[in-house]
Amino acid sequence: MASLDDKVAVITGGNSGIGLASAKRLVEEGAHVFIFGRRQAQLDAAVAEIGKNVTAVRGDATSEADFDGLYERVRADKGVIDIVVTSAGLVEPVGLAEATKEHFDKTFDLNIRGTYLAVQKALPLMTRGGAIVLVSSGMNQLGIPGHSAYAASKAAVRSFSRTWSAELLGRGIRVNTLSPGPVETPMIEAQVAGNPGVRDFYASMSPMKRLGTAEEMGAAVYFLASSQSSFCAGIDLIADGGITALG
Repeated sequence: MASLDDKVAVITGGNSGIGLASAKRLVEEGAHVFIFGRRQAQLDAAVAEIGKNVTAVRGDATSEADFDGLYERVRADKGVIDIVVTSAGLVEPVGLAEATKEHFDKTFDLNIRGTYLAVQKALPLMTRGGAIVLVSSGMNQLGIPGHSAYAASKAAVRSFSRTWSAELLGRGIRVNTLSPGPVETPMIEAQVAGNPGVRDFYASMSPMKRLGTAEEMGAAVYFLASSQSSFCAGIDLIADGGITALG
């Protein structure tokens, strides 16, 4: 019997990167996973890659109405949620002097409001307790030029896990944060496309001298989502190759 048999999970941003790797791992461990994302083609490809026990729901993680639609689908199909993983996110490196209001609002709308809505809207279906995993970033502890809005938004995500743990433990719901370092995902690829030196820069930051893999982050999400982390509440699991601890 797999450790997540009969569990129902929702993953925002589950159509690519860390979200997709997490979906694959949770399905391997027995869960049925609902993946939520904006791009239908990517959702279809993710469903084909995962292969079983997965439902794709198209929607925008900044839209309250789209979250209502997601959770109505979950309610109709399964009636309950055990695991929520908030992996949808945005990073646009911009220096403080060049940053615009649009950049700031876009970053906070997805990274903060999207996380808030994903969890708030899921709570009525978390009737048998469960686990919430908020994907933050190691940058919530670092000062990296050009990432002020992103790092601040991810620090707010980290803060959510403390407050929500205090609020929800009485309902049997654990909330924890995963803070990845630089990981080989489409998010990194988009930055490398405009500056090939970005990958080497990020690798050089790590004592391991490499980027992480999406599969490594999926394993960390599984740990936080499963009973293997049953005594963890409000923690920040930093998976960054030692950048924040040893750098």
